[in-house]
Amino acid sequence: MSITVELADLPSTTATYGWAYLLTVRDDLRPHVVAVAPAWAGGVLVVEVGSGTAHNATARPAVTLCYPPIDGDGYSLVVDGTARVRDDGTLAISPTGAVLHRPAPPGVTSGV
Repeated sequence: MSITVELADLPSTTATYGWAYLLTVRDDLRPHVVAVAPAWAGGVLVVEVGSGTAHNATARPAVTLCYPPIDGDGYSLVVDGTARVRDDGTLAISPTGAVLHRPAPPGVTSGV
């Protein structure tokens, strides 16, 4: 089950989550996942990253943040964005889309 989150609502939505997984893509096209603490600054999400993650984001700037659910039956928040490595080495992520997501309850199908 997915619920679209409007980009204008993203700052208030992310405020309820504490941290996220940042997904980038390595040179061999395998996923690279790290835990980060995103913070809003000037309309972008800023995260501190290591050199490997910065390299991945420079080579392939399409990234995803996945905030895990706060409780067992809650929603994950998935934020897609475009990353840019800033002069200070942090990553600035401009969100391009977001959804709240969780498995459908038993017996519920997507209709596809």
